[in-house]
Amino acid sequence: MTSMYEFVFLVPLVPLLGFFILFCSLGNLPKQAVALVGVGSVAIAAMLVLFIGVEFLAQTNPIPVTATFYTWMNVAGFTPGVSFRIDGLSLTMMFVITGVGLLIHIYSALFMLDDADYSRFFSYMNLFVAAMLLLVLADNLLLLFVGWEGVGLCSYLLVGFWHHDAANGAAARKAFVVTRVGDTAMALGLFLLFLHLGTLDIQALMQQAKVTWQVGDATVTIACLLLLGGAVGKSAQLPLQTWLPDAMAGPTPVSALIHAATMVTAGVYLIARTHELFLLSPIALNTVAVIGAATLLMAAFTALTQHDIKRILAYSTISQIGYMFLALGVGAWSSGIFHLMTHAFFKALLFLGAGAVIFSLHHEHDIFKMGGLRKHLPIAFWSFIIGSAALAALPLTSGFYSKDAILLTAFDSAWHGQELWAAGLLGAFLTSIYSFRLVFIVFFGEVKTQPEAPAGWLMAVPLVILCGLALGGGLLTPPLQWVFPASAPVAHAGMVPMLTLGLPIAGLLIAGLLYLWPRADLSWLTSRGLGKSLFQFWFSHWAMDWLYDRLLVTPYKTIAAWNRKDIIDRIYNGIANVTWFLHDFSTQSQTGQLRTYAVIMVVGLVLVGVIALGVIQP
Repeated sequence: MTSMYEFVFLVPLVPLLGFFILFCSLGNLPKQAVALVGVGSVAIAAMLVLFIGVEFLAQTNPIPVTATFYTWMNVAGFTPGVSFRIDGLSLTMMFVITGVGLLIHIYSALFMLDDADYSRFFSYMNLFVAAMLLLVLADNLLLLFVGWEGVGLCSYLLVGFWHHDAANGAAARKAFVVTRVGDTAMALGLFLLFLHLGTLDIQALMQQAKVTWQVGDATVTIACLLLLGGAVGKSAQLPLQTWLPDAMAGPTPVSALIHAATMVTAGVYLIARTHELFLLSPIALNTVAVIGAATLLMAAFTALTQHDIKRILAYSTISQIGYMFLALGVGAWSSGIFHLMTHAFFKALLFLGAGAVIFSLHHEHDIFKMGGLRKHLPIAFWSFIIGSAALAALPLTSGFYSKDAILLTAFDSAWHGQELWAAGLLGAFLTSIYSFRLVFIVFFGEVKTQPEAPAGWLMAVPLVILCGLALGGGLLTPPLQWVFPASAPVAHAGMVPMLTLGLPIAGLLIAGLLYLWPRADLSWLTSRGLGKSLFQFWFSHWAMDWLYDRLLVTPYKTIAAWNRKDIIDRIYNGIANVTWFLHDFSTQSQTGQLRTYAVIMVVGLVLVGVIALGVIQP
């Protein structure tokens, strides 16, 4: 009997074929055909994932399957293959990528319909889905790195999709360069692992690491920290998070797919996939937790001050991925991936809801130029209500189940558990405030920009489905119990669960008091003194861009300006000029006259004779 596992190679291949069809057509296909190829290829991939998932989960105790299609290379015994691994982790990621990805593609079919580069957009989107699927299916780190770089390329292409605007090109370059810093660290980590363990096959590498290294060994710590460098770059965590807010320059569906639901979770997936390596390094694992806690707080404070609807959601994404890092750092592996899944639901919902608002308001992004839209855009309104409730982890939403599990596990952590729990709890409180600040300003009060008619069903249906997932997604437990080490059940009584449950609700109430009509006047707090300084500091993303400009960007540009004519080129050009001079000098002696040649020969013989006599005479 044929197993669906034999067809797993089609999961990334079908979207890749969609990319080639659209790329090779050079934009000459009609838009209906473009939508059919772009959306249809992802729909086929989603159906294949569904069939594979049904077969995998039908087993009482699912056994991971590795499907090898061919050997990529054979160099001195190094034989990485094009091998895909199907287990609970890769299956969860595939469901998120193809399921949420399909809804975003359907939404994009209408959202991008008036764009002249409709075909180019879907070709890039299909390529991204293929690269992301390759990343999560890869059974060796070399193949994973190919998908890793593929999603980085697609991010560059899609962030700078509207390249006629120089600012969009700058945002794309920033995303590409900053994430390359992390990718370089990750590549060094792979070199180090191969040097010491002799393989990059993930399962063999994990087993060999446990045999080769003791817990706390310096080498495994360095390797894990290098992998963490790649993870913080791709997942926009401190100190490489500055690229993500600027990446909102791309079309809104790009923000929903790449910068909310999939690509930015690649770093979380990398740490989770190599968790056995990180368990050998408590220092690296604690660093993951600290980075997550610090990032979630920094981004939450920044989101409180923003007025661009997409940038608020961008900082929210950075903050929520911080929760995932916190979960991994305290050993809540399943909860971290669970939050990855629920975050994909409600953040894709919020970004697509924001797209519907922007689409109806003539591409307006400033929330203070909006208002009173709940009656004009009811689907977008309810999308924001449900998505914000899940983002704030209000009870019975999908975000509540995953974030609550993370916070309670953090409290029990042996390493500064209460401090990490307090950081996560404060972040949850701030999240509730800025989430409903956005809702109350945009959808309540007076109308400041008259909206157009609501978008069509192609944009409405994905929003409705995502609303259901944002509400009920917490009941969809990922099949991770066979992937990660078993953890003791978390049970608390008293103030800990009450605070974890109550502070998000308190944040909602405070947001209502401050931003529901009639809104409180906060200018007295933000226009002078310490309040003004803090507001400006948070608004500037804690001056991180300013700091990097002063420390890195400006010195680099200054050196480049000084070296505009490249000193290395001057050396090579000098050698070339000397060669030309000697050539010209030697050609002048070739006169074609016999007496000139005779004179030169005589002079040469005399010189040789003089030299010979000088050598002979003592």
